[in-house]
Amino acid sequence: MLKVLNVISDSNIGGAGKMLLAFLQNCDKTKLDMTVVVPQGALLIEALKEMNVHFLTVEGLAEKSFSVPVVRRLKKLIIAEKPDIVHTHASMSARIAARLAGCKIVYTRHSVFPNSPMKIRFPLKQIFGAVNNYFADEVIAVSPAAKDIIVEAGQKPGKVKVIYNGVDALSKPGELERAAARAVYGLGAEDFVCGIFARLTPVKGHAYVLKAAELLKNNADIKFVIAGTGEIEDELKKRAVGNGLDNVVFTGFLSDVETLMGALDLQLNASYGTEATSLALLEGMSMGIPAVASSFGGNPYVIAHGENGMIFPEKDAEALAEAIRVLYADSDLYKEMSDNSVKIFNEQFTSAEMTKHIEALYHSL
Repeated sequence: MLKVLNVISDSNIGGAGKMLLAFLQNCDKTKLDMTVVVPQGALLIEALKEMNVHFLTVEGLAEKSFSVPVVRRLKKLIIAEKPDIVHTHASMSARIAARLAGCKIVYTRHSVFPNSPMKIRFPLKQIFGAVNNYFADEVIAVSPAAKDIIVEAGQKPGKVKVIYNGVDALSKPGELERAAARAVYGLGAEDFVCGIFARLTPVKGHAYVLKAAELLKNNADIKFVIAGTGEIEDELKKRAVGNGLDNVVFTGFLSDVETLMGALDLQLNASYGTEATSLALLEGMSMGIPAVASSFGGNPYVIAHGENGMIFPEKDAEALAEAIRVLYADSDLYKEMSDNSVKIFNEQFTSAEMTKHIEALYHSL
């Protein structure tokens, strides 16, 4: 049996944590002995307990990629646990500790933050490239866009394997359940409802969604749902009120995302600063919900323009509005994209598909 120790520095459950939980749920436990290392007090702890997954906590690990004391603590822990592979998620401390302890190292790049200009020029590119290549035997990029970013910064392309994020399919609600979910927010059964599920932070592009809503407010049946919370929530609400956007609904924090997502006709993603493989897009696809998404990052690798949705240039509210208008007006095209969404999801983006490829990578080491 292969012993794998995953190290994740997130205190909250973000995309990396969700993907780790999905893998743990689906992996072959007759062939893999899995342990997870988390920060003290991490929200993942309760989920790991429910799944009966062995976990350990390390002081100082939270939200830090590198810390000398954490390297020492992790090295001691790794030597005691004796794993075959250490799989790290955004923790350079864990990669260094694993190398010092003599383990194979897998590193997953979950983000597509652009490199600074200095980082991709001599000599920093060569320095960072040498460090990253030494402290990883294999690198997983969750999107071709993520691979491009790390290769640009000096990572050897041959070490990087693209393994897309995967999620469990969500159940599509019946008409009564769908109507009830809409009624909570004053949405009618005949409305064409567009929704964005993302933290309310500038780089997620909510400002461009509001501008699109303004451009489409004369189409009375087209409604917009902005789900979630974040630091620009008040600013967005004031802008919506100031522009008379009666076609926009803010949900605030949602404990049950699935019910509202199932009530959508179209999912929106307007990111322009960070997006690898959006889990919300994948979940919507699993229910046959097409998407209109920006051209940034990993979006074009999830949404194939003209097949399961439409891609618009980032920060272009007019193009976003026009794409929504096209799908609103063409029911045949919408139906085709809805069918394709489920087909593409089942072929590429299930949690089982993701797990299969990660398991194969482990065993290849």
